[in-house]
Amino acid sequence: MPVAVLDDAWERRIATGSIAPDMSVDLHGHTLEAAHRRLNQVLAQAVARGARVLLVVTGNPRPASDNPHEPRTRGAIRAEIGDWLALGGHADAIASVRTAHPRHGGRGALYIILRRRK
Repeated sequence: MPVAVLDDAWERRIATGSIAPDMSVDLHGHTLEAAHRRLNQVLAQAVARGARVLLVVTGNPRPASDNPHEPRTRGAIRAEIGDWLALGGHADAIASVRTAHPRHGGRGALYIILRRRK
């Protein structure tokens, strides 16, 4: 999913960790199917409530491996979430997706910045 340009105030809040998520969901430890289903549920709730920032905990991304035969278990949710968001029913409600500040999980979490309702 491409990273949209946000205004300076948003960028500063993300960089300093002063952003306050309106909602959060922890997908870490779920199967891919359960994580996808839960993400869709929480995203629908966030859009319905007019939330602006959804914190999604995915777990840390999988380290790069040169072995194509190594099983892909760790970081599987993180690897799929971009496609889930881009192809999901709420893709048009998403303004940007960013890696979370360390206080909110760092590389193991994402901020989903939602567009304002019109």
